[in-house]
Amino acid sequence: MPKKTVHVCETPATAFLRAHGVPFSEHAYDYAPHGGAMHSAQMLGLDPFMVVKTLVMQDQDARPLIVLMHGNRTVSTKQLARQIGAKAVEPCEPQVAQRHSGYLVGGTSPFGTRRRMPVYVEQSILDLPRIVLNGGRRGFLVGIDPQVCVRLLSATPVHCALAE
Repeated sequence: MPKKTVHVCETPATAFLRAHGVPFSEHAYDYAPHGGAMHSAQMLGLDPFMVVKTLVMQDQDARPLIVLMHGNRTVSTKQLARQIGAKAVEPCEPQVAQRHSGYLVGGTSPFGTRRRMPVYVEQSILDLPRIVLNGGRRGFLVGIDPQVCVRLLSATPVHCALAE
């Protein structure tokens, strides 16, 4: 019997990708609060290095920005701040991140955000043939070519990954 494809409802992220003609695969899984990228990678049988987290952060002046990071790495905020010319960078509080992105934490996508923010991507993500990142809903990832992040989001490559 052929495997049935699960189609998740349209989100601002998938609408954005469709509007720009970006082919993507859909990957639904059972969401777990605080499970993060490692949980989704395990649920989907994927390498956590190719599962990309979308992190909403802010600089010293509370200006928001997005960082795309490997699922099994953390962001060195000191290295990131130095590279983007900020005095400091820190994660946003969940309610602040939601206000900027329009997405619930755990379902944040860099595509179709409520507010346009600068996007920074860990350089090694761009070397992968394909990545999987949040599709705009908890328990839902989309698979894309990582170059889409540069082409559609003007993502700037940075080196700020720390092993977890």
